[in-house]
Amino acid sequence: MNQHLEHLRLSATVALHDQIVAARAAGRPIYPLHVGDPDFPTPPPVIQMAERALHDGLTHYAPSQGLPELRQAIAHALHRDRGLDYDPEQEILVTHGGIHAYYVAMQALLNPDDEVLIPDPSWATHANLVILLRGRPIRVPAPAENDFLPALSAWEQAITPRTRALVINYPSNPTGAYPSLAYLQRLHEFAAAHRLWMVSDEVYHNLYYDEPPASAAAPAGAKERTLLVNSLSKTYAMTGWRVGYLAGPAPIIQAALKAGQNSITCLAPFIQRAAAFALTDPHVQQTAAEMRAAYARRRARVLAIAAERPSSAIAVRPPRGALYFFLDLRAVGLPSHELAARLLQEANVALVPGAAFGEQGEGFLRMSLAAADSEVEAGFRALLDWLDRQ
Repeated sequence: MNQHLEHLRLSATVALHDQIVAARAAGRPIYPLHVGDPDFPTPPPVIQMAERALHDGLTHYAPSQGLPELRQAIAHALHRDRGLDYDPEQEILVTHGGIHAYYVAMQALLNPDDEVLIPDPSWATHANLVILLRGRPIRVPAPAENDFLPALSAWEQAITPRTRALVINYPSNPTGAYPSLAYLQRLHEFAAAHRLWMVSDEVYHNLYYDEPPASAAAPAGAKERTLLVNSLSKTYAMTGWRVGYLAGPAPIIQAALKAGQNSITCLAPFIQRAAAFALTDPHVQQTAAEMRAAYARRRARVLAIAAERPSSAIAVRPPRGALYFFLDLRAVGLPSHELAARLLQEANVALVPGAAFGEQGEGFLRMSLAAADSEVEAGFRALLDWLDRQ
């Protein structure tokens, strides 16, 4: 058996699934605030475009780098949304979702025993894939007291001669934090000084409640050493379509293409045509904006309830982006896995333990906004009621 798999953490949301299924089978009403899957349907025009593409015969192999029309649409969206210019012929690779984009990026960069700096807390897959590829993830503390951003001195302290890359994910899963352009500029200068690659997971880039976040490729000179990971999953409610992309310097894209050819061959062409439509159609962009407005409404409602019912047991930090609250329950004094288990059993609220995202997440719970307004409000109130009973 592959010994590296023993070091991987299973997805906390997947681990919750069986418990939730059993609870619902027993007739318990569960508030599903654990998963980051948009509760909206994929925009109907996107589905219709996929259906047309099927009837048009797009049911065979496609170019491994992606259909030219999709790569052009990705380049268009990067310029429209972030002011970034990428060559669709050489600097963009279509992938099987954001995870696959991250996977082929790391395949292109890492040799065995190379080290990768990753903030703590962060999505478990960021570290897991480094381990899977025989690398070593080095966790860089990003504590709540520093707005969930690593201090620049913490990046410096973590580096060794084996460090090859650093990974960032802004807006962050699970915290919703993202830094200023000035912070990203300083981080780029740090990476350049140490000849590191920057891998930026920007899957939540279009989900923000403050001013728009800056891309890691935006600072002067950063694009030449930055790999952007993205997907259509969150912005367009297309998680099941599994379409993403990697954007970066042409030599790295060519290396990542080899990894893609030997892992998925290509993405289904009818999905690619629908994805190109999703990225460029004005009506679909309006639908995406409406979904973001709905998440903002739910966020505001949670904050209003928290203000109405202040409690010394919980600190509710407003997320700046993404789909989650990272609720601070350290005052309760219980491990986050125990907190999550008890809330599911005693209050019917499904939340993800913060320890699943790293040591700095201990004592926190991740609460998703990707549920109906009524479920978000009722679930959060049930959490507060449970705290009152302790």
